[in-house]
Amino acid sequence: MIKKSKVTLKRHLLKTITWRIVGTADTILIGWLVSGNPMIGLTIGGFEVFTKMTLYFFHERLWYKYYNMKNNINKLSR
Repeated sequence: MIKKSKVTLKRHLLKTITWRIVGTADTILIGWLVSGNPMIGLTIGGFEVFTKMTLYFFHERLWYKYYNMKNNINKLSR
């Protein structure tokens, strides 16, 4: 029987949220610096927080599934 890793959906969600906080702060700051207007930075950051969080979550899940699939194939071929 092949064991699954202990990495859980909850862990992926927490990583997604914490990384998004860092990324959004960076986007807001860059938007502000480029435009000279903090409201433009906040507007850009507000939109991208949802789109990038969703993209990262699915990206993380795909990598996790790929890694597990690769490990399972390697274990079966031994």
